[in-house]
Amino acid sequence: MGAIRTAENSVVWPSLLEANPAFPSTRFQGSKLKIVDWIWTAMRKLEFGSALDAFGGTGSVGYMLKCKGKLVTYNDIMKFNWIIGKALIENDSAKLSGEDIHFILTRQSGVEYPTFIRDTFKDIYFTDEENEWIDVVATNIRMLDDEFKRSIAFFALFQSCIIKRPFNLFHRKNLYLRFSDVERKFGNKVTWDTSFENHFRKFIQQANNAVFSNGQHNTSLNHDIFDVEGDFDLVYIDTPYISSRGVGTDYLGFYHFLEGLANYSEWGKMIDHRTRHRRLKGTGSLWIDKNRIHEAFDRLFEKFRNSILVVSYRSDGIPSVDELVRMLRRHKNSVEEIQRKNHKYVLSVNQSEEVLLIGK
Repeated sequence: MGAIRTAENSVVWPSLLEANPAFPSTRFQGSKLKIVDWIWTAMRKLEFGSALDAFGGTGSVGYMLKCKGKLVTYNDIMKFNWIIGKALIENDSAKLSGEDIHFILTRQSGVEYPTFIRDTFKDIYFTDEENEWIDVVATNIRMLDDEFKRSIAFFALFQSCIIKRPFNLFHRKNLYLRFSDVERKFGNKVTWDTSFENHFRKFIQQANNAVFSNGQHNTSLNHDIFDVEGDFDLVYIDTPYISSRGVGTDYLGFYHFLEGLANYSEWGKMIDHRTRHRRLKGTGSLWIDKNRIHEAFDRLFEKFRNSILVVSYRSDGIPSVDELVRMLRRHKNSVEEIQRKNHKYVLSVNQSEEVLLIGK
């Protein structure tokens, strides 16, 4: 039995319908939300009680495994994603109340609010008024005492920022696209024109609705994958994608604004001011370097050789599927390849097959 889709592209998994968990809608590039039921169909035959979502991203797979009653460890090297994992996977009870929301959305007396975003990102991503709103809300969120409530609030802020952006990315200075009087073949002007507060309230409600306990002590980590310690029955691997042309998916470049929000007090020191759109310093991950990717996969498979390995991949990537299978066979006795045809990623110009590799 597959997932049941609800409004806003949320997903409900039948095994825990009594708790009514529903994963929030998301517009992150590369999210597996639309195919997570297919992934579970392949996993359900495997015997495992604990799982590591090694490159957790949106958390949709880790959350699905939580819904299935598994002991889930979510990990992502990006701090903003770690916060999302805290809110949706590690958190099993905390929700934002109406009083909390009012506090977050209200200027507090006696607080000297910073103007970092308003001053630093003028005319780049959002209007002056919107930038000032984000400065205030980010400051109020950080004053919340409960770490899980902070995580839910930041999740809602991240999603609100994404939904207000052309292409849902922060890869270039293009605020003007929201206001240009042109025929549009992308985006949703109604969404862009909806206030930040309305979006924020909607995403808080979605996150609150996603909170539940599966009876396990689930955790969210913020590590390089090679620094993750522990034993896991199963490790789910969904690394950044390198196309056949050798171009990697630069998540830091796409979502640096959210990573900055997650590091608000240190943000100024992290920015590469040579860039027009104020991206963060850093050359990117080895996972998007075509010259180092083969060694990285082999090292990863070696590290978790005692776990069942489930690798999400695309048929036209570097390394090739055949190369990954050969690497897996150096560490696992059996390797199964499962293909799902006709799945197209957002903003992708190429049609490629989604592939699952299972090493046991």
